[in-house]
Amino acid sequence: MVTMDRLRAMLLLSMLYLGGMAVYPLDTLSGVFSRDVRTLSVENPDYFMSPPVVRLGTSDRLVVKFDILGDEHQYLRYRILHCNADWQPSRLLEPEYVGGFNECDITDYAYSSGTYVHYVNYRVEIPNEDMQLLVSGNYLMQVYPESEPDEILLQQRFCVSENSVAIAGNVTARTDRGVNDRWQQLYITVDVGDGSRINPYQDLVVTVTQNNRPETTRTLAGPLRTEGGTIVYAHDPALVFNAEDEYRRFETVRADYAGMHTDSVKFGGSNWHAYLSVDEPREEKDYIYDETQHGRFKIDEYNSSDPDLGADYVTVHFTLEMPRIAEPVYVDGDFTSHRFGDFNRMRYDDVRQCYVAEIPLKQGSYNYQYVVDRGGVYTPAPIDGDKYETRNEYLVKVYLRQPGSRGDRLVGATVL
Repeated sequence: MVTMDRLRAMLLLSMLYLGGMAVYPLDTLSGVFSRDVRTLSVENPDYFMSPPVVRLGTSDRLVVKFDILGDEHQYLRYRILHCNADWQPSRLLEPEYVGGFNECDITDYAYSSGTYVHYVNYRVEIPNEDMQLLVSGNYLMQVYPESEPDEILLQQRFCVSENSVAIAGNVTARTDRGVNDRWQQLYITVDVGDGSRINPYQDLVVTVTQNNRPETTRTLAGPLRTEGGTIVYAHDPALVFNAEDEYRRFETVRADYAGMHTDSVKFGGSNWHAYLSVDEPREEKDYIYDETQHGRFKIDEYNSSDPDLGADYVTVHFTLEMPRIAEPVYVDGDFTSHRFGDFNRMRYDDVRQCYVAEIPLKQGSYNYQYVVDRGGVYTPAPIDGDKYETRNEYLVKVYLRQPGSRGDRLVGATVL
């Protein structure tokens, strides 16, 4: 339950933000803020390849999962914030977007079993009996200790869609910048229905995200034309993306066996170590097809009926053989929440002439790539290049922002 003091504080923050007094936008990216929190994920329990979007007013559910290292359960709570299309907080009050309670205990937890690294696994299903979602839009879930509500341990984005518009389109290598070269271009149509009172030039906000990486998100300037109830988005520079290359993959499903793209494994100290095969830059190489999961990971352990509790933490050793460059190099994938810091930054080994990194990861199947920080823009292109044949995944979301509204509604979302 929201106290009056807390409600006043939230209103004040909203007014400061909306009044232009906020110097920086709020950090609403998914991520963890404690060294003991690991393996944050959000997924559709029926199909892990689905984007984190549920349909309003249906039985759709998302499951947010994470581990906290150690042997003791912690008393945790969670809350959610409603955000606009730009992922900044909307002006909606909690009772307008949440039914039930917005500060709930996390009661679904269990202890790891038979692992060298001990942890407690936590799960939150959204929506649930205690918390119902009343409106569509972007949502941010925050988890914090029961005794310290201002200490955010982690946060996770997800969306609720009305599915009141029909989105279609295609991806092509015939782009406004070149044909069968380094880019891919989208053509998108949004069917709002004949007789709709929506003004497509003022009321709609359309965003496109490549491979679930928030730094790739584009907001379209507006439609090219309308054809009755169909709105066409085309020939917009924001619809042209670098094609990049397929993600790399590895598996640690069996800790004592060298799986996919793993040269060797060994037990050292207090846990298993997996040494991946040496990677090389692919910028000058031709495209090679691979069946990837567009950056995702899936927890798995070959001998466990419940991998969430039976999978161990393995220290994964990454090696990228290439000359040193001026910019920082990172390992990236959904397992990093697409954040960049010391935990996934590579260091250069002058003796071996390669970049190396060691990251503790829960057993499973992983997609990853190497990215370069070019002035705050994180891109894999300097290492892997751009191949027009790459099978990228594009999430298209359509928001309704009508005059006088205090929050953006998500009226449609689809993957192209």
